[in-house]
Amino acid sequence: MIAKKILMIFFSLFLAVSLNFSTPPASAQSQGGHAGHGGTPPPEPAAPTSAPDADDPWAEFEDTTTIEIPVDKQQLIGVKTATAAIQPLHRLIRTIGRIEYDERRLTTVNTKIEGWIEKLYVSATGDYVESGAPVAEIYSPELYATQQEFLNVLQWTQKNKNAAASRSLNYGKDSNFAEMLNRDAESMLEAARQRLRLWDISPAQIKKIEQTGKPIRTLTISSPAGGYVLRKAALQGMRVMAGEKLLDLIDLSTVWVVADIYEYDLPFVQTGQKATINLSYFAGKTFESTIDYLYPTLAGETRTAKARFTIPNPGGELKPQMYSDVEIFIDLGEKLAIPEEAVINTGNRRLVYVDNGEGLFEPREVTTGMKAEGFVEVTAGLEAGEKVASEGNFLIDSEARLKGLVQ
Repeated sequence: MIAKKILMIFFSLFLAVSLNFSTPPASAQSQGGHAGHGGTPPPEPAAPTSAPDADDPWAEFEDTTTIEIPVDKQQLIGVKTATAAIQPLHRLIRTIGRIEYDERRLTTVNTKIEGWIEKLYVSATGDYVESGAPVAEIYSPELYATQQEFLNVLQWTQKNKNAAASRSLNYGKDSNFAEMLNRDAESMLEAARQRLRLWDISPAQIKKIEQTGKPIRTLTISSPAGGYVLRKAALQGMRVMAGEKLLDLIDLSTVWVVADIYEYDLPFVQTGQKATINLSYFAGKTFESTIDYLYPTLAGETRTAKARFTIPNPGGELKPQMYSDVEIFIDLGEKLAIPEEAVINTGNRRLVYVDNGEGLFEPREVTTGMKAEGFVEVTAGLEAGEKVASEGNFLIDSEARLKGLVQ
């Protein structure tokens, strides 16, 4: 190419010099005309005919759709080619995760009655509470009065049964009056029991009240589940209202790992995909999990969404707010792909240079898709088996722009 340009310049200079010597000077023409005095004037030189591409005598032999780079020159400038092929693509997303509480294992301990805490069994935040263990004893005047009413109904029922038995002897076995009184008494007694159950008095406590005939002064609040005390609002001697929270318990037998997924990775992430979780605190220990949930919102500050994983924590080694490394493996399937470096992004289109053989490269516009592990999917513009320049293509592109093949 360079030798041909030098030859073209030399040929142009030779042509210009030849034309310059073949044209007579103007003074000589005027002298000849005066010397003849009546002689015929010399014929005017014919206007040169302008042929297309007169400045480039080799234009008719050039290919205007390709760039020619000999093989030896390709080696000098480092041009390498790659073959477009259908191959499996995989994407590995590496991100940071944070261990958090499993919100499904969060339990609140509260009371359904108004009263005063006379005894508190939980002393501090972070204590572990077994399921069914006592949390506090509450004195409630309203509950005490309800128990007294229950005992009164119980005594009246017993008296009514005795009276009904005597009436049955006096009025005969066919009388329904005694049975009606027994049914009413049992209904009232069951309603009183149900009222105590709704205030979380256990059947064992109700039976104890029936046997002793005395109301219980304080109600023992028990923990509905086991876990660590996350928040403690109850204090010794304080007054509590119905529905007021005493404790928050969290079960850490399983924890969540919440990972940040960048906005450009979201189209590839979906629930059920497998992930590997590593923590620097436990060298060599790896946790396997799958994406449980993708949060529907995006954080405006970091432009990331949240992906949630659930992992077991039987020994309690994983603590909330620990950081972890998360790797999500994504199988993208088989796609027509080329090396990512082979594609030149001009801003409004994507170009590759196809190797047509014998040192000829053709600029071609392509449509690209997903990127994965140094490869990019080609959805239009290339076929499997075609070779493209993967290295040194920017030098080829510069030559194509100088030649005017690419705008």
